Amino acid sequence: MTTIHLVRHGEVDNPDKVLYGRLPNFGLTDRGHEMARRVGEHFTGGPSVPVELVCSPLERAQQTIDPLRQLLDLPVFTDDRVIEAANSFQGQQVNSRRLAAPRNLLRLYNPFTPSWGEPYKQIVLRMSAAMASLRAKLEAHGSDAHGVIVTHQLPIWMVRLAAEGRSLFHDPRRRECDLASVTTFTFEASTLVSVSYESICPDLQPDQAVAGA
Repeated sequence: MTTIHLVRHGEVDNPDKVLYGRLPNFGLTDRGHEMARRVGEHFTGGPSVPVELVCSPLERAQQTIDPLRQLLDLPVFTDDRVIEAANSFQGQQVNSRRLAAPRNLLRLYNPFTPSWGEPYKQIVLRMSAAMASLRAKLEAHGSDAHGVIVTHQLPIWMVRLAAEGRSLFHDPRRRECDLASVTTFTFEASTLVSVSYESICPDLQPDQAVAGA
C-alpha cells in the first residue's frame, strides 16, 4: 500500500485579483502562511508521517510545503509536471464583462477542451505521471509509505475526476478543493483503491474564490 496526498497551496497575496496562473512573484498572504503551518502540523501529528515531498515550482506552492519540509527535515523534489495549468487569461482580471469582450469570446468557443487553456486530458496525463514517479519512490520505502505533493486546484481536481471516472468538463465553482486542502489517493501496487478529501483549514477560507489558484 502507498498513499499520495495532493495538497493545494495556501492563500495567495493577489490585491489586484488577477488570474495569476504561472506568473512569478505570487507568494502567500499572512493567512496563507498560517495555512502552510497547519499543513505541516497535519502531516506530522498522526501515525502516517510522509517520507517523500514533491512540489510545484511556483512560489506559493514552495512556501506552502516549507513548514512541512522543516518539520520533517526532508528534501523537496520540485516537479514541473505538477505546476498550475496554462491559461490564456493569465495576468488579467477575469469577470463576466471582460469575458464578453469580442477578443475574449474567441477563446471561449470550446469549453470541453478547454479552448482558453491547457487541455484537461493533458493535465491528467502529467499529474498521473508525476504521481506514478512518486509511487515508485514510496514503494522503495516499504509497506504503507506516504508522500505529499503540493500543487494547485485545477490539477488536483482533474486527476480526481479522472480517478473517479467522471467527466473532466465541469463547473469551476463546484470544485471540492479548498485552499490548503488534502486530496488523498491510496494505491495497492499500481491499483487505485480509494480517494478521499479533507479541508484542514475550513475557518481560514476567504469569502470569495481566489483567481488563478
